[in-house]
Amino acid sequence: MKNLFISLIIVGLFAGFTARADEGMWIPLLLQKENIADMQAKGLKLSAEEIFSLNQTSLKDALVIFGRGCTGELISDEGLLLTNHHCGYGQIQSHSSLENDYLTNGFWAYSKEEELVNKGLTVTFLVSMADVTSDVLAEVTSQMTEAERQLKIKENSDKIIANATKGTHYTANIRPFYYGNEFYLFVNEVFKDVRLVGAPPSAIGKFGGDTDNWMWPRHTGDFSLFRIYADKDGKPADYSPDNVPYHPKKFFKISTAGVQEGDFTMVYGYPGATQEYLPSVAVEQLVNVTNPHRIRVRDAILEIMEKEMNADPLVRIQYSSKNAGVANAWKKWIGENKGLKRMNAIERKKELEHQFYQWVGSTPENRGKYSMVLHRLDSLYQVMNPYQLGFDYFVEAGMSMELVKSVRIINSLLQIKENTPQAALNIEIDKVKASYDAFFKDYDQHTDRQIFDAVFLGLYPQYCPAEFLPDIFTKMETKYKGNRLKFGDELYQKSMFVSKDKVQALLATFTYKDIKKIQKDPGFILYNSLMNKYLNDISPKLALMQAERDSLMRLWMEAQRKFQTNKRFYPDANSTLRLTYGVVKPYYPRDGVQYEPFTSLDGIMQKDNPDIYDYNVPEKIREMYRTKNYGPYAVNGRLPVSFIATNHTTGGNSGSPVLNADGNLIGVNFDRNWEGTMSDVMYDPDMCRNISLDIRYFLFVVDQFAWAKNLIQEMVLVK
Repeated sequence: MKNLFISLIIVGLFAGFTARADEGMWIPLLLQKENIADMQAKGLKLSAEEIFSLNQTSLKDALVIFGRGCTGELISDEGLLLTNHHCGYGQIQSHSSLENDYLTNGFWAYSKEEELVNKGLTVTFLVSMADVTSDVLAEVTSQMTEAERQLKIKENSDKIIANATKGTHYTANIRPFYYGNEFYLFVNEVFKDVRLVGAPPSAIGKFGGDTDNWMWPRHTGDFSLFRIYADKDGKPADYSPDNVPYHPKKFFKISTAGVQEGDFTMVYGYPGATQEYLPSVAVEQLVNVTNPHRIRVRDAILEIMEKEMNADPLVRIQYSSKNAGVANAWKKWIGENKGLKRMNAIERKKELEHQFYQWVGSTPENRGKYSMVLHRLDSLYQVMNPYQLGFDYFVEAGMSMELVKSVRIINSLLQIKENTPQAALNIEIDKVKASYDAFFKDYDQHTDRQIFDAVFLGLYPQYCPAEFLPDIFTKMETKYKGNRLKFGDELYQKSMFVSKDKVQALLATFTYKDIKKIQKDPGFILYNSLMNKYLNDISPKLALMQAERDSLMRLWMEAQRKFQTNKRFYPDANSTLRLTYGVVKPYYPRDGVQYEPFTSLDGIMQKDNPDIYDYNVPEKIREMYRTKNYGPYAVNGRLPVSFIATNHTTGGNSGSPVLNADGNLIGVNFDRNWEGTMSDVMYDPDMCRNISLDIRYFLFVVDQFAWAKNLIQEMVLVK
């Protein structure tokens, strides 16, 4: 009994130790209960109701989900929206050409008539949220299979969503929290007319490029401006020249007072995904299986893209957005693995599990319910590993190929019936034509072929488990006698899907009979081989294992919350509204090195190099630096650019407002430091820092560099 008592004390100490100071992505609905006292003790001057309220206007009403994965914030009464340059990059790129290269030169609308329409771009406001756990789990029993449980949850959720949106133009969704131990309802309002207003040249908005991505010190002016439009009644509407600027319930005032070391900060936005509560075996899979292979594939893709982009200005425009997308996760995974190894994350997880087993043995109830959960997870992951590897190569080396993406566009036409009316067929053909116009605008066959050779023909068969290789590789061995390059030659010479002219010719006269022609195309045969292997040999078994994993993780999550009684738990990020808070603070990345929490224009000029695209500072900035022409935005003769703080952020927080103790905008979150990228799995208060654009640099670029006084006049600036 004495040993058990000591063990339980150790468990309590360990649990308390894991409650990190600035860690956490907190549910704003629960701030009053869980966080507000701590936040106010650290300097916050607002109440929980002022931050989030269901009954009155609050800070949440100035926030949006921008597009499909970023955050944006309203900064004027006329629907002016601020987000990151990299969040708006796809829209900026889509409007760019050799004649109007907005990526290189930037874009500014000096009147609303000059703003650019972005087809398909939406922003989403949160109207309300509610804990609906009891309603979602109504009639769910422990005797149900996982499939039965999910079916019942879906049935209950559909009813809740229908009731929540009945008679409104709102949309709604229900998201699981804590691996399905809790559920929350989110009611949303989606606006569909969002126009590009302003973007700095890439030499500002993407300064440092992929070299500086995930790094500190940072000097990137990572912002872009959009405007939300609505119908005359202020309701969401498809694009129309008759639409008017949206007048939001709330917009952020902008503080020009700046920040000091130790200042309270909070980040309010939509973080995408974290995995803080994984068992050790899952972290082992991530570190030793998943990340290394994904990094290897993207290494090869990036090397080819960058070579071709440097050689051809048109390819640079075509592939800038693609390159940034590939590089972003690639560099993050590299940093994540380094950080998890530095933190001995696997060993620390195992130590927690050792303490857990001691707790499990403390009562018969614990033993009966939780004693086998980790053993079952261990066994499951060992079986899952080769399937996960097969899936990773299917995604990274298969479906990411541009030839394959081209085939996927036409897939909808393969579903048509022989007796489909011509009018309905024409509608679908027009959609496909539009998709191909966008695809081929940014497609270079030479670049695609090189990536295909290196990744699909090279890495896929070398590292993917043999049982998960598409049968097209068997065909290469038989028909082409193992000459994979010969197969590639024939593929790119004969497939219509690498030629805009051939695709257009097909679609110009398309009928049901052309389906057979498509199915005989070598590009389609390749695509079909990939899909058959995935759908027949990988997906079904992996889905079953993932369902079992989800069930076990739900139990493991429940056990952790009971076991670590001294720990404040927050749910993993899942693209729902969260708030995180911390302080402006330096850090020490390695022995003898300290990183200060601020950067300035001085650092930009220190990096200036006209021979390197990512560091070629605009001449106007050089001149403004020489003359110290900073307007009212300098501090003691220096122009602030970026700062870091201890806020716990992840992907999806890009574009999130960084707010001071008064709830005023002091920055725009755009990145994390490389040493802290493992925070999606394990947070380290000594190393984890979010990187934010200092709002004064944003104002300087808009006001002094672009001379867009019309935009500054919309904003409310406060000290």
